Amino acid sequence: MLNFTHVTEFILLGLTSRWELQVFFFIVFLLVYIITLIGNIGMITLIRVSPQLSSPMYFFLSHLSFTDVWFSSNVTPKMLENLSSETKTISYVGCLVQCFFFIFLVHVEVFILAVMAFDRYMAIGNPLLYGSKMTRNVRVGLISFPYLYGFFISLISTLWTYGLYFCGNIEINHFYCADPPLIKMACAGTHIKEYTMHTLAGLNFSYSLTVIFVSYIFILIAIIRMRSAEGRRKAFSTCGSHLTAVIIFYGTLFFMYLRTPTEESVGQGKMVAVFYTTVIPMLNPMIYSLRNKDVKEAMGKVINRMCLKK
Repeated sequence: MLNFTHVTEFILLGLTSRWELQVFFFIVFLLVYIITLIGNIGMITLIRVSPQLSSPMYFFLSHLSFTDVWFSSNVTPKMLENLSSETKTISYVGCLVQCFFFIFLVHVEVFILAVMAFDRYMAIGNPLLYGSKMTRNVRVGLISFPYLYGFFISLISTLWTYGLYFCGNIEINHFYCADPPLIKMACAGTHIKEYTMHTLAGLNFSYSLTVIFVSYIFILIAIIRMRSAEGRRKAFSTCGSHLTAVIIFYGTLFFMYLRTPTEESVGQGKMVAVFYTTVIPMLNPMIYSLRNKDVKEAMGKVINRMCLKK
């Protein structure tokens, strides 16, 4: 039996072994990655330079974009490297690092989405007190929790990954180091790792979803009580963008992490993983910009200023 510490590298089997499909995927995912970087970095920059986007909602949105940049960058560059190379390997240390940052960023994102739901409740349910309640210190405290808690959970999960044992098989049936395929290929130490993966994923996703669900119950009550049709329309517009992001992200994560790892589930998980590691980070800026009047107006003003300078 090989101890995990004796393994120096793994082979990532990727999405396909067919050369022509690898070329196609390389082009597609390179374009998606470039769009993701431009969209999210552009969103962060727009929020920082636009006075009309200075509300707490956009402060949290900038952190969501920041997380999406790193979420995609943790996986995509290595995937592109392997698609263009014959040696599709990742070092043992590199695999652990990728596992750590993946789990860390997933938890940061789910709890930022929960914080954003609470922020929407404060803005819609208590509009007169919103500015005085959501002070800079409160915002910093709320946004610090996902990062600190995500780091703690990721450290525990990665240590359990370190405890897996392998019996000669070093081929990971995936395009990045993910827990389900590592559990499937390991020959010992899998029980505690699988148990903690399901427990932590179930508890943390449930906690964050509970915050979102309760926040939206109170938001719905507040919207029903509104007398202004314009106020209802604006509330549904801002909440619609957030709900779209929540449904897409949580749906794919539940599909990936709350099932027992099998050959079939790991294979299906690869297709789902493509969606939440590459497509969702690209879609988030579009979801929040196309459905948001303030963002579109701020973008127009920035473009006008740039044109006038020329």
